[in-house]
Amino acid sequence: MATGILLLILNVAFGFITLLLLARFFMQVQRVSFRNQIGQFVLATTDWIVRPLRRAIPGLFGLDLASLLPAWAFQTAHVFIELSLRGAQMDGGPAGVLLGLWGVGLVELARMAIYLIFAVILVSAVLSWVSPHAPAAPIFHGLAEPFLRPFRRVIPLVANIDLSPLVALLLLQIGLIVLAGLRGNFMPLLFGAS
Repeated sequence: MATGILLLILNVAFGFITLLLLARFFMQVQRVSFRNQIGQFVLATTDWIVRPLRRAIPGLFGLDLASLLPAWAFQTAHVFIELSLRGAQMDGGPAGVLLGLWGVGLVELARMAIYLIFAVILVSAVLSWVSPHAPAAPIFHGLAEPFLRPFRRVIPLVANIDLSPLVALLLLQIGLIVLAGLRGNFMPLLFGAS
């Protein structure tokens, strides 16, 4: 029972910091202003790791790798800690275990990114229906727009209702299913060939 509680706490802690780092990454990529309450919260909770890393990790093609790489590292560490606490025997050899952890960490990072995009699209859609002039609405609309734009080009409005969020959310769910399968592909590296 104590292990289960510890795993829950670690899952929440690692998930929270990863989502904040991904939010910072997406906000920078999509040039969403940080001059708002949400942006200030994201900066305040991630500056401790991003600012020092920026001295060593340059951006690449306008992407803030100082936000993205620690998110990947947190997910990789989380996978290692979780497997260790569960008593898993990682017998794939040092190189195999390292590659397996990096691979599963990358899959988990992609899963967290999908969860973040899912939440952003959902909140944006709800705000557009319920409170389009809410102070947070421009932030969520700005983050959701690049993900919805391709669907809006091909899906017409139906009775003045935008159905593109529904299609995007469906495809994100499919993405989660695909990622679950990809995660299993890295297990032989971690645990050795059966």
